[in-house]
Amino acid sequence: MTIDVSEALKALDNPTRLAILSLLKEPRKNFPEQEVDPQQIGVCVSIIQEKIGLSQSTTSNYLTILQRAQLVSSQRIGPWTYYKRDEAKIQELLLALQERL
Repeated sequence: MTIDVSEALKALDNPTRLAILSLLKEPRKNFPEQEVDPQQIGVCVSIIQEKIGLSQSTTSNYLTILQRAQLVSSQRIGPWTYYKRDEAKIQELLLALQERL
């Protein structure tokens, strides 16, 4: 499925969602407190929430918006959900923007 440029830009039109995506770019550096490898598995919602200082529900909502825009992917392990950037889709977005602008 091709990335929806409009949907992705809407998702990025929020400083906190943009910050989350930026933090996820270097998960080992930005989330060293996580026990499982954040580069491989992703970063747990609660750790992202602590880092950005918003409620769990707001953080989850922001991550859902980023996921709907295909900028992050998630996986559930037990009771926890882990998020990481979808680098292929981000690259697709950048190329689409480059072609259109």
